[in-house]
Amino acid sequence: MSPPDREAAVMPRPHCSRLGARTDVSTANVGHVPVVMDELETTKLPVPCSHTEGLCHDPDSLIVTWDGPDDPQDPFNWSLRKKWWATGLGLVASFVCTMNGTIITVAHKAISEEFHVSDGTFHDSYWLITSWGIGAALCPLVLFPIMEDFGVRPVVLGAYFFFICLLIPVGLAQNFATLIVVRFFSGGCVPLMSDAVAGIISNVFHGERARSVPHGSSGWFLYTSIPFLALDWLPRINLDCRTLSYHHYRSSREPWFGYPGGGKKAYTSRELDRTPLYQVVIRSVQRPLYMLCTESVVFVATLWAAFSLGTIYLFTQSVEQVYGELYGWDAVQAGYVQVAIVIGEILGCGLCVSTNHWYYASAARNTEAPGTPIPEARLYASVIGGFFGVTGGMLVYGWTSYPAIHWIAPAVGLAMVGFGTTAVVVGNANYLIDAYSKYAASALGAVGLVENTSIAFLPLAATAMYTDLGFQWASSLLAFMSLVLVATPFVVLKWGKEIRSRSPFMKEAIIESSQRMMRMGG
Repeated sequence: MSPPDREAAVMPRPHCSRLGARTDVSTANVGHVPVVMDELETTKLPVPCSHTEGLCHDPDSLIVTWDGPDDPQDPFNWSLRKKWWATGLGLVASFVCTMNGTIITVAHKAISEEFHVSDGTFHDSYWLITSWGIGAALCPLVLFPIMEDFGVRPVVLGAYFFFICLLIPVGLAQNFATLIVVRFFSGGCVPLMSDAVAGIISNVFHGERARSVPHGSSGWFLYTSIPFLALDWLPRINLDCRTLSYHHYRSSREPWFGYPGGGKKAYTSRELDRTPLYQVVIRSVQRPLYMLCTESVVFVATLWAAFSLGTIYLFTQSVEQVYGELYGWDAVQAGYVQVAIVIGEILGCGLCVSTNHWYYASAARNTEAPGTPIPEARLYASVIGGFFGVTGGMLVYGWTSYPAIHWIAPAVGLAMVGFGTTAVVVGNANYLIDAYSKYAASALGAVGLVENTSIAFLPLAATAMYTDLGFQWASSLLAFMSLVLVATPFVVLKWGKEIRSRSPFMKEAIIESSQRMMRMGG
């Protein structure tokens, strides 16, 4: 690189201001489905200097940025093949980690016999899934801020390595308590992997439309998995959330002969604001809980998504009971039936992608921020999935559960539930992203917390519910609850504008959206 080119890559550090740099997009994980928030244009914003005043005013400091918009090292400029390669590696890693959540249920009888655990009216062996879900709910509250502070790659590689190491004590455990404790930490690693996929997608694909297909692909991909656990450690992904690690390394260590700024200290723009980690952790815990308790939209979306996702895990318990009693199948045979859920999730992914044009078309009737799609248009997929998928699928699954009816009929109901759950989870997440803009990560953090809590505890009732109520009415009870939740989006669709006007978080998102459109138009 010649000195003039280097000048484009490294510039003197400004007095606490960012000069037109693009911010990283925010990402969050919902139901182990990575969701991506579109990037925001950055204006000259003051950077808090309470912790970095010396750096901000150091004349010997430099800001490292890309070599212009066409820098080949910028992941946005990678070839399509390289982008999909990086995305695919992340998907496979998340795929196999997410599988860890429920695959152990297939061996619950062997585990119960070895450790003398009762699986009578109450499935005590399911505590292994519960501990995994609690870990997935709580650990991200601390680990996500660490990822933001130290970068995606080192945290993800460390978490994946730790996840693989945890397989050893699972295999060698001498008592049931050891399994429960180890599974807690295994569950805590999984959201990191799912969030990494969202980071990869947002950092290599530019713009909402470009991300819609890879984002949709991740939706169903993360619900299913195969045991390739130790085969996909990720050192091959040389991507660190577009924090200019390559340029930072080069400028910090290479002598810049012939360039007047040689020998200066180099920093990326993200390093200008060094908020103490403990403050980041506190904020990451407080805001999601605050929004969950004060924002009705967040509360209802969280309840709906958590219920829908929790039923998927509930069915992993009920399928063995239903198919065992009706058709005499063992645990392994009943496990194969759950492929129907996977098929449904793939179809649900297709629904989410195919309804994107409804969302973009809504921009023509947006009077608040002209030219910007209406956030409520994201809920069309959720309504379809919630009514025809989750509610309809539960009724089909319940009322075809008779020995005289072919086993494929209840499996169709399972596929419908998988279809609907994907549509509900992804549709709700996309709505929260659009409605809350820069606060979407906190809104989705609340959703993820309650979703994983639902995964942990809702399936504990499966055996008792299907035994006491019967196969038909147990599924019908879930269907009626789903039907009530499906009605909530119609309120948002009708009075969405009024709801947004009463929310301080949403009002700020509207202002930012309008300003962004004005800058783009200018």
